[in-house]
Amino acid sequence: MRLRLPLATVFAFVLAANAHAGEAYQTGLVELNILDTDGDRHMSGYLWYPTQETEGKTPALGGAVWEGISVIPNAEPTVGRYPFLVMSHGMYGNARNQAWLASALTKTGYVVAAINHPGTSTFQRDPDQRRELWQRPRDISRAIDHVLGSSEIGSLVDRDRIFMAGHSLGGFTAVALAGGRYDAAKMDAFCAANPGELVCGIFDDWDIAKTPADRAKMTGDLSDARISGFAVFDLGGTQSFSTQSLGKIDRPMLVIGAPLDVVGLDLDRESRALVAALPKGNVRYIEPATLSHFDFLGVCTPNALQILKEEEPEDVFVCEQGREQRRADHDKIVEEVASFFAGL
Repeated sequence: MRLRLPLATVFAFVLAANAHAGEAYQTGLVELNILDTDGDRHMSGYLWYPTQETEGKTPALGGAVWEGISVIPNAEPTVGRYPFLVMSHGMYGNARNQAWLASALTKTGYVVAAINHPGTSTFQRDPDQRRELWQRPRDISRAIDHVLGSSEIGSLVDRDRIFMAGHSLGGFTAVALAGGRYDAAKMDAFCAANPGELVCGIFDDWDIAKTPADRAKMTGDLSDARISGFAVFDLGGTQSFSTQSLGKIDRPMLVIGAPLDVVGLDLDRESRALVAALPKGNVRYIEPATLSHFDFLGVCTPNALQILKEEEPEDVFVCEQGREQRRADHDKIVEEVASFFAGL
């Protein structure tokens, strides 16, 4: 792993490592709207960036269940060159899910983007779009294109320090962008031997790679060479990648597994299996004892559990231990992400 620690990056890591004891910047926020000129895969999302403005702070991206973050909408960016992180949400999640991470990193000098993946986001569940799972990595590449092409925000990005983070299905997306290649035959054999496996059931329900044309697209090279490092948060779908392709991934990867299983992801078949297949010199793996799959989402409000019990009782588990313990878990994740990317 190449070590490069410019002063600004060291400063960013020190702040994160001290649980945000100080802030170099405030968080500016603008909405993203990325049109698909070749089809109907239009994307929305958010872009967070460093600003030294202090007026106009407002809570944003929260609600009755999720705590928001403090931002200054449409603030003037602080001129400089900053690392750029693009984030990918999990199955039926959305661009708000890791706003807490975006806020923490922008305050130390990052530009951060997140998009809603068509077909697999909260309010976009078109069956044809979700079937085209190969489009997910391309969504991230399109988001990078869009931001780099922006005259104002694009000029802030250090193009040698573009990173990507993904949670759950977003972790699957990250591995594909790093060079993991979907192996249809391996996945078919794995699912035949493990008919109750969670990811197998999801992929079967979504009709993933069931036609020759879809298989060709799924098994193609979906990597993006511009991304120099990855953070993978409790991914699903490790067994769908060819072992050979995982062994050839040459870009550094931080993998965080969640040992408190609440969704049916077996770490031995997912995060631990991914780490075992990756080249040993380029991966860091941690498994914080208090971490569950949904601790990568936002902090829950004081009334969240009661609201979920009344309105969405099947989803109550997403906010169990979802306040002070989750806040502490977030601090640990921010520290790990900041220190990992600082060393690249």
